[in-house]
Amino acid sequence: MDRHDVNWEGYWIATTTPFKKDGSLDQSALRDGLRLYAEIGIQGLLINGTSGEWFSQSVTERQLVAEIAVEELRGTVPIVIGCTTFTASESGVLAKHAEDIGADGVLSTPPPYCVPSPREIVRFFSDLSEYVTLPIMVYNWARGTNVEIDYETAIQLAKIPNVVALKDSTANHDQMIKTLECVVGDVRVFAPFISKQGHAVLTNIGGDGNIDGGPTAASLGVGFYQNVQRANNDAALSIAKEYGDLMTRLIRPDWSGVFGTPQAQYKACMNLMGQPGGYPRLPLLPIDEADTLKRLGDVLASSGLIT
Repeated sequence: MDRHDVNWEGYWIATTTPFKKDGSLDQSALRDGLRLYAEIGIQGLLINGTSGEWFSQSVTERQLVAEIAVEELRGTVPIVIGCTTFTASESGVLAKHAEDIGADGVLSTPPPYCVPSPREIVRFFSDLSEYVTLPIMVYNWARGTNVEIDYETAIQLAKIPNVVALKDSTANHDQMIKTLECVVGDVRVFAPFISKQGHAVLTNIGGDGNIDGGPTAASLGVGFYQNVQRANNDAALSIAKEYGDLMTRLIRPDWSGVFGTPQAQYKACMNLMGQPGGYPRLPLLPIDEADTLKRLGDVLASSGLIT
């Protein structure tokens, strides 16, 4: 199994998981959000990733969120379920559940906190692959794991039979390009490509898509990839500039949020845009200061996302 066995490409969303003010899962808002994503025209969904606050959910809740997503959107777009935990056996339980309910693939970072070596990262994903026959997306997320998957490690990971994709959310752009050059022939690569430079990379080296946290910039991301896929380069570059102007006012180069924790910021943006964002769950706190919400709203309004 390799990149040719999946049709994963274009603009994806790493979905948020809406909670109520008391911290309970808001299943109705979750379903509304999933339907909204499909209407926007996104080409894939990542469930229970970083944006989905997997770290504050129980195993039972994570499985329920995955079940709702598959129930709502099965066959509409690819649905990949985040299965990050601290061990391959724990991740394997979630991955096997994802396979049983009909998901299209699973994703994991290297185990957080323990800072595994490259050899240990490869062993983790090799062990995870023993639990499922589903395609696996490897997630390079140094901000959350404190370890980078460099190109040499990525080459080894691409040899694992059901590893078919890499979500490369590194702040090291040069490393991302080197990794892309080394593995794009074997696995799908999702990375920050929506820029003038990213467009040049896509059209000259390769690459498959973006996976953004939340739907704030989805109208721009969808438009960018639609134009890339149709070779409408001038239109794609114009959208990329709009996207960059927006995202640089929301997300810092190290992937932190300008106005608060990224998950809280995604949800605040959704709420301001009339979407079912809900609340983050503790230990994260909502963005609810009036002045901060006004400044955030001004950013969205200047990009035409709210009036």
